[in-house]
Amino acid sequence: MARINVNPTRMELKKLKARLKTAQRGHKLLKDKTDEMVRRFSVLVRETDLVRREADAEVLRVLRQFSLARGVMSQKDIGRIFSIPPVSLTLDCVTVNVLNVEIPKLHLEKSESEEALPYSFADVTSEADYAVQAAGDVVSRLLRLAEMEKACAMLSAEIERGKRRVNALEYVMIPDLEETIRYISQKLEENERGSLTRLMKVKRMLEERDA
Repeated sequence: MARINVNPTRMELKKLKARLKTAQRGHKLLKDKTDEMVRRFSVLVRETDLVRREADAEVLRVLRQFSLARGVMSQKDIGRIFSIPPVSLTLDCVTVNVLNVEIPKLHLEKSESEEALPYSFADVTSEADYAVQAAGDVVSRLLRLAEMEKACAMLSAEIERGKRRVNALEYVMIPDLEETIRYISQKLEENERGSLTRLMKVKRMLEERDA
């Protein structure tokens, strides 16, 4: 603890007590906010882990189908069919406020092509058909995963900042204010005792003179 360098006066004591009260109230609010943020972060991490496993499984399925297609088709044909997307995607990014943290929210609109697959069935194998369809389906899952991972990263950073503020108030600012308040209170009490002693001495001198 370090005492704040102020004059030991009643005015400063009053100001410091007001600062201490504000710091204690701010500490409680910050701690409650950080605790709630940690709770939401824990829930989001579990949900993100589930979505990540589902996305990994879908990507693996796409890669497996793609590998099968490459085994029976030429590289040129594979590149051609994957360059013609079967769906059109429109992505809109907004933000939502979560405990004063602006979290990105992605809205994906998917419109199917007029034809189920925009190429001739005679040119490709069934494995390539499955690979193209699976690739179109996995995009929304990957975007959802990206949104959740970004939210986790932002909440984690805010939790760290909140903990640093809480610790600074709890272990630095509040103890310093309390120590300074004790010091000023002691100094004022000493001054009062000194003044009382002088008054008693003056009174005794007056009584002796009158006697």
